[in-house]
Amino acid sequence: MVKRMSHGARAALFAPLDQTGRAEAVTRRLVDAITLGLLADAEQLPTETELAAQFGVSTVTVREALVALRQHGLVETRRGRGGGSFVRAPADSPVAPWRERLRAVSLADLRDVGDHYIAVAGAAARLAAERSSAEDLVRLELAAEDIRAATGPAASRAERHFHLEVAAAAQSPRLTHQELLLQGEQGGLLWLPIGHRDDPEAGYAVHGAIVGAIARGDGDLARTLTEEHILDAIDRLAVLHLELIDP
Repeated sequence: MVKRMSHGARAALFAPLDQTGRAEAVTRRLVDAITLGLLADAEQLPTETELAAQFGVSTVTVREALVALRQHGLVETRRGRGGGSFVRAPADSPVAPWRERLRAVSLADLRDVGDHYIAVAGAAARLAAERSSAEDLVRLELAAEDIRAATGPAASRAERHFHLEVAAAAQSPRLTHQELLLQGEQGGLLWLPIGHRDDPEAGYAVHGAIVGAIARGDGDLARTLTEEHILDAIDRLAVLHLELIDP
């Protein structure tokens, strides 16, 4: 079960938008957070006024975004005492659409996704080893345990949550924001439930080693393990891509 996200991850989620006045941008940010499992099912969202202040947009823009989320069935608004907007987390998203996306992507594009992700996640792991707090380490250990307990699409979601917590532990809002953007754009593709993600114990061993390096303050090892982990994921995706285009 994915735990409530850390303060650093929440700060990235609710960071001001680069372009204000756009309901679509607010909607996309919240959809990513809900589908990634960063906002828990039945969790109450901040008020419209609070969301507007956090995102740096008008309350009208937030209201439009909430309407769109209700239409997608991702938010429920209750009236009266104890009311507000509450998250309605979707069932595990099907893997088929991401497989079709993998089939359509080129190997060069896949490598480029990996290069970008390695640059962000590797740097985050190194900084986390230097800057993480005791609370950060507890969250990382819990996130690794979530991977041990999950299979299929749930394992993919747990994987994405783990890397977001590593970025949050790096105490770099910009890196955490980049991680959040990458998860929304490419996370479902990069962490398709294939290979060791069908073996929770093997997945836990990989992530446990990363957490261990961070806990010991070994930034170089944390970065190396993270980069190797992502390269392994890209290699597995490349093999699956070739199988999909030439069964």
